[in-house]
Amino acid sequence: MGIIGLHHPVDLPMARGRHTRRRRTGTIALIVAIAVGVVLLLFGGVAYAAFRYERGHADLILPGVRIAGVDVGGMTRADATQAVRAAVGTQLEKQVTVTIGHDHWTTTLGALGRRAAISDAVDGAFAAAHDLGTLSRAWHRLRDASVGIDVALDYRTTGQGIDDWVAQIAEHVAVAPQDAAIGIAADASDIVMVHARPGQKLGQATAAAAIRRALNDDRSNVRLQVHDVQPKVTDASLGRTIVVRLDRNRLDLYQGFRVIRSFDVATAKPGFTTPNGDWTIYDKQVDPTWHNPAPDGWGAGEPLVVGPGPGNPMGPRAFYLTAPGLIRIHGTSDDASIGRYASHGCIRMHNTDVVALYPLVPVGTHVLVVGHRPAGASYWDTPPAQDT
Repeated sequence: MGIIGLHHPVDLPMARGRHTRRRRTGTIALIVAIAVGVVLLLFGGVAYAAFRYERGHADLILPGVRIAGVDVGGMTRADATQAVRAAVGTQLEKQVTVTIGHDHWTTTLGALGRRAAISDAVDGAFAAAHDLGTLSRAWHRLRDASVGIDVALDYRTTGQGIDDWVAQIAEHVAVAPQDAAIGIAADASDIVMVHARPGQKLGQATAAAAIRRALNDDRSNVRLQVHDVQPKVTDASLGRTIVVRLDRNRLDLYQGFRVIRSFDVATAKPGFTTPNGDWTIYDKQVDPTWHNPAPDGWGAGEPLVVGPGPGNPMGPRAFYLTAPGLIRIHGTSDDASIGRYASHGCIRMHNTDVVALYPLVPVGTHVLVVGHRPAGASYWDTPPAQDT
């Protein structure tokens, strides 16, 4: 009994101390839990309110967002697109000038096919502030506080605008090269010397690339260069030309612009024509066969064909011309006719002269017939210049 009495006074106070500490710890935890819950509820409520507010204004760009300097904050997609398009319209009316030498050509950026990627920029304006988070975006909207974001506006050049413009400029500045030649005066009275000169040409691919670089660099002035185009025939390379002068009954052989041989000839008598013009030798023959060119006209009574030999009307050599009327340069069986207006249109030469000329003149040589038979000349007459 004594032991039992001693045990209870010691054991019971210790149990009460532990229970008191447990009750205090539980109370503190409960208070903390309630406080955290309240905070979470408050934060959740704020977050939910911000989410609802942001969703309700998601069709509006955040305050302080600009596209290429145009303030689109608070605008809908349609309003932002219209505002940027108005600014772009002014930009695309800016002029671009191309200069070549002292000449200038001007057009607008829009005419060259310059376009702005407005839709992409507006997409960027809506997406630019997503990194801020829902609460931050809602806070900026509520306070109308600028987010300070400027979205770049990309420009692109599309279509054929540049190429078409360059083609027009190239056509304007193009100068064809002039080959050296001996030509005929407008009234066919004499020849004219045409000296070679270079032309000029604009390289269109190079020019278009230079303009595109200028647009990308936001430059409004482009200076281009033309390059020379050399003639195919220079004064030094001009070959041989035959000139037949009807007012003198003379044939001159030119090497370039210099006469290297001259011969007396017979040309058409009255009633027939040795035609003025620039003709070409398309064939030449040794000991040609003569075919009567007018068996029902002036050749009536003459043989239809005369083979090579002393009696052949064309002599030992013949050059065939592109001139109308079967015109030839040839020798003759009537040596006394040389220097006179005596042929039916052909150009007759002394046989020795036509033989000398033959190796000097290739097929393809130009034959210029200039001057005019004197109006009062009769058959067998000689030019006045030969009478003196």
